[in-house]
Amino acid sequence: MQLERIQTKIYEIRGQKVMLDFDLSSMYEVENRVLKQAVKRNLDRFPNDFMFQLTKIEWQELITICDNLPNGIKFSPATPFAFTEQGVSMLSSILKSKKALQVNIAIMRAFVFMRQYALTHKDLTEKLHELENKYDKQFKDVYDAINFLLQKDIQESDQKQRKRIGFKNDETS
Repeated sequence: MQLERIQTKIYEIRGQKVMLDFDLSSMYEVENRVLKQAVKRNLDRFPNDFMFQLTKIEWQELITICDNLPNGIKFSPATPFAFTEQGVSMLSSILKSKKALQVNIAIMRAFVFMRQYALTHKDLTEKLHELENKYDKQFKDVYDAINFLLQKDIQESDQKQRKRIGFKNDETS
């Protein structure tokens, strides 16, 4: 199983990297209802930090954000289960096929790769955030200066258009 393909199936929900039941069932080559049924029979193996069910709001947000979701799944009345890395690992203990074992190994490698990538690029990410903050402030300063000049120009224009009152001589009109 390709690492890149698996990585596209890992989402961040509730601040955790998770995989959804329909993607996992597709990879394991089992029906989604079979996977959910096996999980429900073994709920004691899946505490909240291993698996949770998406709320309807989370599911709607994910549908609007992601274009790579299967079409049929978008209209499912049931919200999907989300499995953390530990939950995916636990799935291999309840789905006892050779395919499930091979897929699980590939998924674990994808999670590990993503974690290592995030750690090695943490410094780069921090530097990018620093640069964004620095330049955002500079652009805000430029924007404020331009806005000030525009307001000043508008006020001067209003002053020139104002009709003078009082005594007029030819030089001031």
